[in-house]
Amino acid sequence: MTTTSVPVKTKQTGLLAGETKNGIGPGEKMKALLYFGPGKKSWEEKPKPLINEPTDALVKILKTTICGTDLHIMKGDVPTVSVGRIIGHEGVGIIEEVGTAVSNFKKGDHVLISCITSCGKCDYCKRGMYSHCENGGWILGHLIDGTQAEYVRIPYADTSLYHIPAGSDEEALVMLSDILPTGFECGVLNGKVQPGNTVAIVGSGPIGLAALLTAQFYSPAEIIMIDPDDNRLATAKKFGATQIINNSKENAIERVKQLTNNKGVDTVIEAVGIPATFELCESLVGPGGTIANIGVHGKSVELHLEKLWSHNITITTRLVDTVTTPMLLKTVQSKKLDSKQLITHHFKLSDIINAYDTFQNAAREKALKVILSNE
Repeated sequence: MTTTSVPVKTKQTGLLAGETKNGIGPGEKMKALLYFGPGKKSWEEKPKPLINEPTDALVKILKTTICGTDLHIMKGDVPTVSVGRIIGHEGVGIIEEVGTAVSNFKKGDHVLISCITSCGKCDYCKRGMYSHCENGGWILGHLIDGTQAEYVRIPYADTSLYHIPAGSDEEALVMLSDILPTGFECGVLNGKVQPGNTVAIVGSGPIGLAALLTAQFYSPAEIIMIDPDDNRLATAKKFGATQIINNSKENAIERVKQLTNNKGVDTVIEAVGIPATFELCESLVGPGGTIANIGVHGKSVELHLEKLWSHNITITTRLVDTVTTPMLLKTVQSKKLDSKQLITHHFKLSDIINAYDTFQNAAREKALKVILSNE
C-alpha cells in the first residue's frame, strides 16, 4: 500500500508530517498497525526502528492496548496524524537497546511506556507540563510512530519510561500508560474533587471509569455516572458509583437536580468528547462548580455563557502530563487501586484488527479495555 504525507513540519520534532526519524536496519522488519486516513488501517510489515538519538531506547512491546483517542484518530478527528503513521501510545515492554546517553535503563529492563514524551529540560517540563514539552509531549502514535507494533523507539527514555518492579502484573500496569493518569489529572485534579463533594461523570467508558476509580481517593459524598449503556453503568456501580443514570431512558438534568436539591453538582467531568455531552455538563454544574473536560473534541461546542456567566463556574481543559504516574504506580502495586478490573478482552497483537472491531463496538461486545499481547 502506498503512503503519502503532508509537507508540514511539526513543532515537536522538526520533521515533515508522515516522516519518521526511525532508522532502518538491514533486512530487519516488524509488524505494525498503520493509519491510512479516516476509517482506514492495516496490519502490515514495516522496517524495525533503530536508535536514532543518544537519548533513545528501543523497546520490544509485550503488551499494549487501544485508546479512545485512537478511535478519534481513526475518525479523522486528529488531522495532525499523517497517513502511514503507526498509532498507539500505551504499553509495557522490554528494553532491546539504549542510546549512549541513557543512564536509567539498560537492555533487558521491563518498562512502562508513558503516553507523554518528556525531555525534562525545557520550560514546560520544568513546570510539570510534560504534555507541552517543546521536544516531546503527545508524539507517540501521533507525530512519530507508536506502540501498536512489535517494537517502538522511545525518545528521551530516561524521562519517558518507568521501571516495572519484579513480579508486577504487567497487564494492570498498561492502564498506567494513559487512562489512569488522564482520568486522575484531567478529571479529578482539574475538577477539584474534595471530600463531601457531589461529582457527576458524563461517560462511563474506560476514561470515565478511570476518573471514577481515582475520584474515590478524595471521598466525595456522591459520584453520579451518566451513560446510555446499561452494561457500562452496571460496571460503574460495581466500581463505586453511588448513583447511575441512563440518559437514553431518563432526563439526566432533571435526575441530577433531584439528587442535589436542585443545586447541581460541585464537579462534572466530561469523558466522551462530543458536543452533546459537553453541553450536558454545562447544565449539570452548580454555582461555584467546575466542569473538567477530558474528552478529545473534534467538533466545536456551544458555550452557554448566557446561563453560566454569573454562576462562578470554572471550566478546565488539559492534556495529561503523567506527573502522577509514579504515585499511581505505587497505588496499584500496593493494591489500593485495582486497575486490572478495567480489562475485559484479550487478543494477540497480530489480531489487532479484530481487537479494534471489538473496541469500536463496545456496547455490543461489552468491552472496556482490551489487552494486545506480543508474547
